[in-house]
Amino acid sequence: MTTPIPTRRNLISGAGAALLIGASGLRLPARAQTLAPTPTMRGGANNYRPGAPLTTRIGGGGFLTSGRVRRAGDGAPLAGRRIQVWAHTTEGHERDARSHGATLTDADGVFRIEMPQIVPAFGQPHGHLAYDAEYDDGGFETVFLRPVMARASDRSLHVEFVLRPA
Repeated sequence: MTTPIPTRRNLISGAGAALLIGASGLRLPARAQTLAPTPTMRGGANNYRPGAPLTTRIGGGGFLTSGRVRRAGDGAPLAGRRIQVWAHTTEGHERDARSHGATLTDADGVFRIEMPQIVPAFGQPHGHLAYDAEYDDGGFETVFLRPVMARASDRSLHVEFVLRPA
């Protein structure tokens, strides 16, 4: 095995990098900031129905609600978390039991559920999603969301949950 011979260029660039790092105040490798928990949204729990059935599709489908569930702090994906979804759709109002369904996250913390097209209620096209700690033994706080879509013609809604340990 041969030992590389340092060239002048390598020495100068290495010394320059060391000076730059020292001048910036970095002493340890940079670390990512901790991931803040998702706060419950006002109106998110409206018309919530505890115990909505687990399903991959509500009604005739055609609209995709998806997202990811992670742990606050380190952002680790949370598998097996129960997410309930409901909305005012082309097939029913958000108060109707048939407009509610729940699904579980996969190993990567990802969930997806099909439902009928969301339509505006009170002038806004929006969905409701919940992580209800009552149905989970994982020790996280309940979160209710009410995301508003950009347009009533949108065919999907993507939501991120970052759960705070209880």
